[in-house]
Amino acid sequence: MSLIVGTREPAKGYVLAMEEEPVSIERIAEAAEIIDPVFLHSPQYECEPLSAHLGVAAVLKVECLNPIRSFKGRGTDYLMHRIEVPELGLVCASAGNFGQGMAYAARKRGHRVIVFAAVNASPIKVDRMRALGAEVVLEGEDFDAAKEAARAHAEKTGALFVEDGALAPIAEGAGTMAVELSTMDDPIDAILVPLGDGALVTGIGAWMRRASPSTRIIGVVAEGAPAMELSWHAAKLVATESIATIADGIAVRVPVASAVEDVRNAVDDVMHVSDIEMIEGMRALFSDAGLVVEPAGAAGIAAVKKLSSELAGKRVAVIITGGNITTDAFQRLIS
Repeated sequence: MSLIVGTREPAKGYVLAMEEEPVSIERIAEAAEIIDPVFLHSPQYECEPLSAHLGVAAVLKVECLNPIRSFKGRGTDYLMHRIEVPELGLVCASAGNFGQGMAYAARKRGHRVIVFAAVNASPIKVDRMRALGAEVVLEGEDFDAAKEAARAHAEKTGALFVEDGALAPIAEGAGTMAVELSTMDDPIDAILVPLGDGALVTGIGAWMRRASPSTRIIGVVAEGAPAMELSWHAAKLVATESIATIADGIAVRVPVASAVEDVRNAVDDVMHVSDIEMIEGMRALFSDAGLVVEPAGAAGIAAVKKLSSELAGKRVAVIITGGNITTDAFQRLIS
């Protein structure tokens, strides 16, 4: 049963009444029971070749083996469970993976969704969003410009604007990964989490604070898109004028204001990795685990290698967030 409804405000379109609602441990537990099973119980295991390579007990949480090849299906499916969608449908912005999650969840329920993406968005992600039933509008030079276009469209048409990183159910759905990780026999010393808008690390951190307070939660941004790292250290929103990274999944220029505080409460540290380090992580995941991942999906592995002396001998979980990349692009990057 949907619990949250969109309400119409003059000149603002539909807004969600839960925008100020904090992430709830109880709702993460609920989400772990009701999210579409195709996204739950993803593989989690210690990869021995990677462990030997990195000098840690490397536990992989593989989120690219599902219908949209990323973790975003967890949060979007739980969000759809909790909201009532107006007849005019939904509008969001995405670099591609969140949009696929929205399209998959909306199609299952018979809702219309329009996704705004940057003009240079990944073609494979744009094609998959459309194949899943979304109307995709390419507008703006980067994700944040596309988001402003999506917000303006919602205000003009009265559709419901959904902002990744701003809504508790999205983080709660993503937090179900931590529910699954906390069932492993051996305790985890640290979890490395790619950090874009913040929903994933917020959900994981919220659950682990209760289930395993000693586990360090480390968010990982791209060096060329440092806004969330800068915001975390400054304890306030810090935007950047531009971004320069191949990791479109975590390429945030203007953080969500509420997410900055949420991330500060959820993580122990935020760090950055370079594009070259993410490419090295992609190579390691391919050679040692047989996984084809996009650059953002390898950010956690890159961070483990960068922190190798600090994490040596520890049991470290890494969230492999997505694998939406063409064969040509993957081969070009790792060759």
